[in-house]
Amino acid sequence: MTSIRRWLLGWLIFGLAAASLVAAYGIFHTAREEASELFDYELRTVARSLPSNLASTGDREYSRPDLGDLADDRIVIEIWDRSGALVYHSSQAPVLSRLPEGFNTVERAEYHWRTFGLARPDHYIQVAQPVSVREELALRLALRTLWPLALMVPMTIVLVLLVVTRAIAPIGGLSRALSTRSIDSLEPLRLDANVPVEIRPLVEALNDLLQRLGEASQAQRTFIADAAHELRSPLAALKLQIQAASRDGSLKGEGQTLERVEGRVNRIIHLVQQLLTLAREDAHPVTSMVPMSLRRTAEQVVGDLSLLAETRQIDLGLECEESRSASDAYTVLAETHGMSVLLGNLVNNAIRHTPAGGRVDVILRRTGDQVGFDVVDNGPGIPEAEIERVFDRFYRGEEAQGEGSGLGLAIVSRIAERHRIGLALRNNVGAPGLRVSITGLAAYEAVVKS
Repeated sequence: MTSIRRWLLGWLIFGLAAASLVAAYGIFHTAREEASELFDYELRTVARSLPSNLASTGDREYSRPDLGDLADDRIVIEIWDRSGALVYHSSQAPVLSRLPEGFNTVERAEYHWRTFGLARPDHYIQVAQPVSVREELALRLALRTLWPLALMVPMTIVLVLLVVTRAIAPIGGLSRALSTRSIDSLEPLRLDANVPVEIRPLVEALNDLLQRLGEASQAQRTFIADAAHELRSPLAALKLQIQAASRDGSLKGEGQTLERVEGRVNRIIHLVQQLLTLAREDAHPVTSMVPMSLRRTAEQVVGDLSLLAETRQIDLGLECEESRSASDAYTVLAETHGMSVLLGNLVNNAIRHTPAGGRVDVILRRTGDQVGFDVVDNGPGIPEAEIERVFDRFYRGEEAQGEGSGLGLAIVSRIAERHRIGLALRNNVGAPGLRVSITGLAAYEAVVKS
């Protein structure tokens, strides 16, 4: 996968390195040439600076003349008189033959020498310097000229890293903003002053896509809600007509057949009701939290479904664990209607899948500053391989029993997601049945204290 950051850094650093090498090569050779010219100038200066009376005696060995830093052990000085006799020669240095006036390069005793000859009226001066010494000093001077470049390259690389990282930071911010969004969040991305001009077309295109997705999702929810609403009335009328015809004898047939027809109609009515509930939940992506009594909601749900539980010969009960008082309301911050639908679906689902003579319990509990509840039954439970799939819409396991549309747990999952609370299913340990746990509801008392 191509990375803009790696691509930019690679080419910028490669270009900087190549340019630095070319610049270093040019600087190095220019410095060596200038150093060579400087040493030639040094030879000429030494020759012209020698005193005129240096060769006034016939002794060839003299103390070195005082020439400051110019005439040190790198310089060989030779002087001939008018007759061509060598009258002066630097100590501890080989004797070089007299060369023509001006600059010359010769080889003596396996060494190369750079010489400068200067003719005066009464004597001839020749100053020489080993080429190896010149090259070593020139190399040292040239390398010294490169240290600013050697210091500049890593600093420039660090600057390039910072600039590129800062330049593409808005892309990373955009990616994080999209990755942390909920699947139902289709609001447009904000375009502030920090968004670069180059990224604005991408953000505008994403906003346009989000808008079209929102319109399509809204159209789908509207269609499901309208269809469910339109189907609910005729189905209810059909059920009433079947019941009336069965009572007055106008509908002839076996009793078992009529029960099947009525059961099918009831199942369709339940499906339509679940579709309508799911459409309403999808239409409210934002949850307005208000203080509500979880205990009162649980009592209402248990009361509403007690008749269904009695019909199926199921013991339905409500328990309160770790209550602070006998009248503890278990007040939490939640949406009243959504929590009622969530609890009702869980209890209804447990009743429908628990065989006759079974038991369904709603257990309220506190955990620190949070409140939760469990819905426990002693039915057949769910195979471990299907637990993760039961939240899918219209999914019913191969061993599922009882009437159902496959939307009950999907609605529960949707409401739990809107409330940002925990939802977990697990089979009872050492006993048949299923336990559905809701966790993470904020206790209202703890919120008020904070």
